[in-house]
Amino acid sequence: MRTSIATVSLSGSLTEKLTAAARAGFDGVEIFENDLLASPLTPQEIRARCADLGLGIDLYQPMRDIEAVPAAEFARNLRRARHKFELMDRLGADTVLVCSSVSPLAVDDDALAAEQLSELADLAQDFGVRVAYEALAWGRHVSTYDHAWHIVETADHPALGTCLDSFHILSRGSDPKPIEDIPGEKIFFLQLADAPLLGMDVLQWSRHHRCFPGQGGFDVAGLVKHVLRTGYDGPLSLEVFNDVFRQADAGLTAVDARRSLLILQEEAGIEALPAPAAPTGVAFAELVTHDAEPVVALLAGLGFARTARHRGKPVELWEQGEARILVNTGPAALPHARLRPRGGTPADGTALAAIGLESPDPAAAARRAEALLAPVLPRRRAAEDAPLDAVAAPDGTELFLCATDRPELPNWRADFEDVPPAAATTAAATAAAATAAIAATLGACRVDHVALTQPWHHFDEAVLFHRGVLGLDAQESVDVADPYGLLRSRAVTNADGSVRFPLTVGAAPGDDTAHARHIALATDDVIAAARRLTEAGGRLLPIPANYYDDLAARFEFADGELETYRDLGILYDRDAHGVFRHCYTHTVGRVFFELVQRDGGYQGYGAGNAPVRLAAQHAVR
Repeated sequence: MRTSIATVSLSGSLTEKLTAAARAGFDGVEIFENDLLASPLTPQEIRARCADLGLGIDLYQPMRDIEAVPAAEFARNLRRARHKFELMDRLGADTVLVCSSVSPLAVDDDALAAEQLSELADLAQDFGVRVAYEALAWGRHVSTYDHAWHIVETADHPALGTCLDSFHILSRGSDPKPIEDIPGEKIFFLQLADAPLLGMDVLQWSRHHRCFPGQGGFDVAGLVKHVLRTGYDGPLSLEVFNDVFRQADAGLTAVDARRSLLILQEEAGIEALPAPAAPTGVAFAELVTHDAEPVVALLAGLGFARTARHRGKPVELWEQGEARILVNTGPAALPHARLRPRGGTPADGTALAAIGLESPDPAAAARRAEALLAPVLPRRRAAEDAPLDAVAAPDGTELFLCATDRPELPNWRADFEDVPPAAATTAAATAAAATAAIAATLGACRVDHVALTQPWHHFDEAVLFHRGVLGLDAQESVDVADPYGLLRSRAVTNADGSVRFPLTVGAAPGDDTAHARHIALATDDVIAAARRLTEAGGRLLPIPANYYDDLAARFEFADGELETYRDLGILYDRDAHGVFRHCYTHTVGRVFFELVQRDGGYQGYGAGNAPVRLAAQHAVR
């Protein structure tokens, strides 16, 4: 179907918005009146610019407070409308959005509203314009789509139809199924937006918290299915008011918007996409650093051993059980500017730059990514290197689509040569004596989750990317208190929990916490692992004594258990399904590690402990 986006959904000047929409692949735009008024271009020049970009002007909006008003006021409204219709003729737009009135002059009289809208449609028809009447969720007398349709049906004018807006319908909890009773030819326009489920004034909710389909809590795809059953064949158009999007890069936001419509069309059965090939595990995490010694010492303390090195690049493989960490000391920059910390890189420059995802079908996963506007990244490799596709996540992290030791598929591990003990570096050799004992203590070590903090403007984009492109499931959003603001977190996982990415965003654009990431390692015995790490010279994050006093009030522990947690800095959580024990290392550059032990069916991440952990990390900086 034809796709469109309202210019109000993007940041920048009108010209910048049009360019971003065209580059993202939209077929048309809704011109928001404020954008036109602020533009130095004439309507004719805007029309020509859209034509040059291959964009149609699908809607001009909004026209407000038209109907059900006293005669003198309506005469003034018709005068205003005539000017707008003349402008639309120059602009090349043939449909205007008329919102249900919020004017204190409006009266609760459907017959009068229908009569005046019919007169407006008469005037519009003279200019070749159609009027799409929309019920605002906060309209003074008309606030539901069925009420708006009743008035349109009563007016019975060929140039008057209705505009359906998913936010206005779903935010009120209206049943969308009766939409199917509206003739498709009388639905002149369909505007789409999602939103998080918030308990707040609907006007403020709409003006500040809309998001693209798939990023919120509404069943937008379900609503679209009802609309399509009417025979509607107009555009799918995004109208999103969002404070964050208005400050973000218009080009990136437009791509995210277009991706949301592609996923929506798949969910609504309109268009087929390559099927998702959800990852089945974490093959590796790659750290880039200018100085390997601090991270190598930390890895050795965690029981990792240097087992191999890349045959053509300065990349070492460190392994512990099923967990694999690549340490890259090459001159390559971080993959995307958005990954760079504000104020420059830290002294040792250590950062999480890439993740290898174990894929059941890497080629299929790449095809889906390409179809959803996440092209495979160009990669420099030698002729003998395994062909390994990677895509860039919205935060710039490279996500490699991997197969490990599967004979039927290229094996990334084959690019590495085993390191004989004699070839080990001094730092690794020094740590090797303790490594085997530590590894035995950790038990079946594997990556439990990788926490990916996001740039402030791209949190919702990241959730949609991981859900739509990678085929992961998004869990409910959680707010976490930080000493300097409120953090928002939302985890995405595969079906069995073998891939878990908690996505987190800081409280403000300059929040430094938005650049720290961590890798959580699952262990069978977190107490023993924490002890061996400290015995090897590693440092665990100290936790305030007040936290343990509170634990004593909330839970009952065996004799000496709480004291052990206090001594080692182990945090504790319990729910109806199981118990979670975890502790954190100090941060190296922009990376730290977490040791976790899950008992029973615990599936969370200890969110209740996050404020204490964040405060402790701020304290040791």
